[in-house]
Amino acid sequence: MSTDSVVTRAQPDLSDIAGFWTLPIEERHAAFDELRARPGLPFFAEPVFDGFPPGPGYYALTRLDDVVAASRAAGVYSSRRGVTSVVDRPKGLITSMIAMDDPRHARLRRIVSRGFTPKMLNALTDNVARITRRVVDDVAGRGECDAVADLAARLPLIVICDMMGIPESQHEFVFHQSNIFLGTEDPEYVPPGGTMLTAFQDAIRALRELTDDLVRQRTAHPTDDLTSALLNAEIDGEALDAEELAGFFSLLVVAGTETTRNAISWGLQLLTENPDQRALWLADLDKHTPGAVEEIVRWSSPVMFMRRTLTGPAELSGQRLDRGDKVALFYWAANRDPRHFAAPDRFDILRSPNPHIGFGGPGPHFCLGAHLARREIGVMFRELLTRVPDIHATAPPRRLRSMFINGVKSLPVAFTPTA
Repeated sequence: MSTDSVVTRAQPDLSDIAGFWTLPIEERHAAFDELRARPGLPFFAEPVFDGFPPGPGYYALTRLDDVVAASRAAGVYSSRRGVTSVVDRPKGLITSMIAMDDPRHARLRRIVSRGFTPKMLNALTDNVARITRRVVDDVAGRGECDAVADLAARLPLIVICDMMGIPESQHEFVFHQSNIFLGTEDPEYVPPGGTMLTAFQDAIRALRELTDDLVRQRTAHPTDDLTSALLNAEIDGEALDAEELAGFFSLLVVAGTETTRNAISWGLQLLTENPDQRALWLADLDKHTPGAVEEIVRWSSPVMFMRRTLTGPAELSGQRLDRGDKVALFYWAANRDPRHFAAPDRFDILRSPNPHIGFGGPGPHFCLGAHLARREIGVMFRELLTRVPDIHATAPPRRLRSMFINGVKSLPVAFTPTA
């Protein structure tokens, strides 16, 4: 490991989950502004978790140019050693597509793409609008609700479960397990007497059992859902094996709900804090919805970083990197890089250009579900701003304690009830 610019007194400490990642968002961004202004790349010791061996540390990429460069050079910045944590995960866990390199990653992505037929995509588009109306119908007459549980989380959860063929009776189970899967840095999602590792493993095991049961059902009785389509999808005679299918479903259930859920939640908070932007959006929903969606995703950056491990030497921002070095690609910081975003802390639905990387950097790992997430966010806000245009937060968001997900656990909102 090269140590040309190791920060010996790293303040703030990005590995301090209980400290730095619970600070107000403005303070966290001020800290990243400071790190971005330093030469080279700041280096940090890894977080310490029960059940995980200490690691060698990692470099933080906070500039948009560096994150984009690393994303494009996927052959050097490898995903195979882990992506969702700077700490190495134990071996033997389900490996999803995002934690693979080409050619295996490319093969899986091609096979998975075969499952999304034009017929299925058309049905999915119709489903998003139908499910959004149903979700808003359930709260419109109440005048208040929890925006996370009742709106933001329900839409993508129902969409993904319907797509896969998971029955409604299992939706709450999927919601609970996905919360644990991505929330183990938060004590709320670690059972008493348990550890982050055991909670994570139990959630993976539970989702795997659900997947295996679904696969058995669809093998015996195929339908027109995504599970059946993927069981029969092939490229050059190759299909997904059981492990690959389980890994993809775990990715789809978690990643397919988390970005949309947190973008919608933060979007409602942003409209509460920025009434001028709400008025602007309301003035022309058709014109402003696409730009507003992009700005919400930029500002919130629901997935705050992804990790890569170098397969050979490289250089970023004048910093020499060696084989085996770990880097954390902080999308959350890159999306406020003043070199690319004017007044980056401002929420501006007219922002143009808006080269954000809220769905990941360019390259082979760009989010496969970005189009679906954009549609879900846009349709939800069009429905809310049409039917309950005065919807607003009545208390601050209760945030997830996490280095990885810019999550909102709950957000109380109120509005004028409608039929």
